[in-house]
Amino acid sequence: MKTIITVDDASTIRKMVGFTLKSAGHNVVEAADGMEALNTLKQRPVDLVITDVNMPNMNGIDLTRQLRALPNYRSTPIILLTTETDPAKKSAGRAAGATGWIVKPFSQDQLLAIVSKVLPN
Repeated sequence: MKTIITVDDASTIRKMVGFTLKSAGHNVVEAADGMEALNTLKQRPVDLVITDVNMPNMNGIDLTRQLRALPNYRSTPIILLTTETDPAKKSAGRAAGATGWIVKPFSQDQLLAIVSKVLPN
């Protein structure tokens, strides 16, 4: 069983992502923004980070950059969720160290497919 953190300022998205992941047998931790996620992740390791890009306090790209600077998170998969289709945002996400990208709205099947692709068994 893997532990996954879902980071989004919209509680409905966190709940939907959390429900989907829990139903697939994962443990889920939630955070409302990048600062809360960073503080949580310094205390407890996770196997995967799924984060929104546009959030108050600290956005998903900054969170990705901060996590990549920590030894425990150099190789942890980080998936960015976004409504952005702008190639420049995707480049910024990749440059920050994101593993993958899901554009909202997405289906539960899409989410589970990318999770199973990036999580080591």
